[in-house]
Amino acid sequence: MSIRGWTYFFSREFLGSRQMLWTLFWVNFLGTIYGYIWYGNQLKFTAENMSPLYLPFVPDSPTASLFFTWFLLILLLRRANDKDTGRKPSGGLRSFVEAFAVITSFKYGIWAVAMIMAGAYQGDRLVWQDWMLTFSHLGMAMEALLYYRFYRFRWMAVLFAACWVLLNDIMDYAVGIYPWLPEVLEDDLTPIASFTMLLSWASIAVALLLWRWRVRKERKETGTKSV
Repeated sequence: MSIRGWTYFFSREFLGSRQMLWTLFWVNFLGTIYGYIWYGNQLKFTAENMSPLYLPFVPDSPTASLFFTWFLLILLLRRANDKDTGRKPSGGLRSFVEAFAVITSFKYGIWAVAMIMAGAYQGDRLVWQDWMLTFSHLGMAMEALLYYRFYRFRWMAVLFAACWVLLNDIMDYAVGIYPWLPEVLEDDLTPIASFTMLLSWASIAVALLLWRWRVRKERKETGTKSV
């Protein structure tokens, strides 16, 4: 297949097709369920030994995929109602869902892979679940970027999502509810916390760049101001 042929798989037509949206919807939906099950023991430990109030901050990746699943459902419902995605910024709820999905999917997609590879570098033995998690989390980060054409979030939504993500980092490493790590990484919490915070800011920057790209594109094409 030629390079030109491969570009079709990155096109709006292909990514926005009902078949592709439904495929990704079920992949993310089932992955979200698996993720919350995977966090089951930590959720139970946190509720019993720390505080039930901390529970929303415990499952990171499944919450990210939950919001991306929500975003895909929004696109599917719009298509079912024969509504074009349009160019205008979205309303408050969809805007927050999109911004949160972009930031967290990109962040935790990269974070999980980095932790798995760091553990392997320090001698942790990788099993098939580690490879499954590696490819699935890389997919999270990739889909967050691939669907940039469909995002309509406002910069204020990025601000609200960023506040949650940064608060989540504080809860993880100040309170101690970070995702359970390979045993070989337990003595590396300080550099891991620093890496996580830097990754949060990088993910926020990605979302802002996508917002800015959309605004500039709209101004160029329509001559109107967009926020």
